[in-house]
Amino acid sequence: MTQRDGQGKDLSRRQMLGVLGAAPVAAMLPAGVLPPAIDRAARAARNALAVGDYAPEFFTEHEWATVRMLVDLIIPADDRFGGATDAGVPEFMDFTMVDRPSQQAWMRDGLAWLDAESRRRFGAPFVELVRPQYRGLLDDIAWPDRAPEELEEGVAFFNRFRDMTASGYFSSRIGVEYLGYIGNAFNPGWDGCPPEARRHLGL
Repeated sequence: MTQRDGQGKDLSRRQMLGVLGAAPVAAMLPAGVLPPAIDRAARAARNALAVGDYAPEFFTEHEWATVRMLVDLIIPADDRFGGATDAGVPEFMDFTMVDRPSQQAWMRDGLAWLDAESRRRFGAPFVELVRPQYRGLLDDIAWPDRAPEELEEGVAFFNRFRDMTASGYFSSRIGVEYLGYIGNAFNPGWDGCPPEARRHLGL
C-alpha cells in the first residue's frame, strides 16, 4: 500500500519508514540491546524463518492470512530490501501474542473489526479486497488526526498494529540492514579526537 500524508499525497516506501521511525526507539535497535520482550520475539522470528513452514500458535488460519497481507501493505519489499513478511514480522507478532497474553485482545478484536468494516463496505473480508478497496479503507484509519470519529476503533487498532510491524521489522536482519547499523565495527581511518574538539574541551 502507498500511504498518504495529511494532504492526500502519496508517500514512498522510504518516507513511510520514516513515519514508522516515530514508533518506540526500541523498535530501531538490533537484537541484544532490545527490551527483553521484543528481543525474545525477534529471536523466535529468526528461528522460525530459518526452519521454515511456520505454523502460527495464536492466529487462526484466516487471521494469519490477514496479518501477512497487512504487514506487507505497511512495509512492502522494494528493489533493495525485503518487506515485512520477508523479515519475519508475522512470526514476530505470533510469538508476541503467545508470550504476552495481555496483548491478545486488541489484536484479535482489531482483526475482527477490520473484517467487519471490509464486509460492511465491500461485502468481503479484508484479504479478498482489491487494491482500490483496501487502500481506501486503510487510508481512512491510518491518520488519526483526520479519521472520522466512527472509525476510532479501527484507527486505534491500525496504529498499534503499525507500531508492532515496525518493531518486528527493525529488530530483524533485514530491518537492521535497512537502517545501516554496523554495530561496534573497527574504524581503521579514525585518528582520534579532532584538534578543534580537544581545544574546546581544554585538552
